[in-house]
Amino acid sequence: MKIAFETPDQPDVLSLIAELDAYQYALYPPESVYALDLSALSQDNVLFAVARDGDGAALGCGAIVLTPEFGELKRMYVRPAARGQGLASHLLRALEGEAAARGCPRFVLETGPLQPEALALYERLGYARCGPFGDYPDDPHSVFMQKAAA
Repeated sequence: MKIAFETPDQPDVLSLIAELDAYQYALYPPESVYALDLSALSQDNVLFAVARDGDGAALGCGAIVLTPEFGELKRMYVRPAARGQGLASHLLRALEGEAAARGCPRFVLETGPLQPEALALYERLGYARCGPFGDYPDDPHSVFMQKAAA
């Protein structure tokens, strides 16, 4: 497995993002899905990482949007066939490491209550629940988490 910072506008990465969208919209009402589109993911303040297998196939992705106050984790996804191998942990650590190296003081995220595996991953990696941040509303379909950068 190889994790690298790449652009999101690649066909195999767009396929990952489409799978994530389909998954999210199957779980939550559209107004409770706070996804970033391709143009937002392509901004200069966004770190976008892709995990690939030995043959170069995209297995997972994730992003951190850097602001002066925090880095917001977005678009974390690992294909079902690649789950259970620690890929999400490696992706998240790579994103956090690069964000911290750029001076990011803390990490925040918004996820949903119907994703117990994601919640368990974030808790295992030191994230704690918090209230809404940024422009997010207090949505019953949202779980907000944060942790300080190391």
